[in-house]
Amino acid sequence: MPDKVTFYAVLGAGRTIDNPSGLVRRRHSAAGPVDESLTRDLSWSFTDAIYQQERGENPGPDLVEVSEEQARALVEQFRQKWEGAS
Repeated sequence: MPDKVTFYAVLGAGRTIDNPSGLVRRRHSAAGPVDESLTRDLSWSFTDAIYQQERGENPGPDLVEVSEEQARALVEQFRQKWEGAS
């Protein structure tokens, strides 16, 4: 059975769910949660942003849960943006 995944849009100042600063996810597995952020090469890399927000230690941008469908659209949006900036 695949891991359950929860996605969050990273909302910096003036950003919205449709135009976030970034995207993070939490993979829930039997071994425990694994938190990752989307990188410019469209891979996923460790982040502690979700953990920090849960503990009230994140002074940075807000994290807002989004659906898997919204997350897929955001990955495509970032791909277009980042590949165009190369």
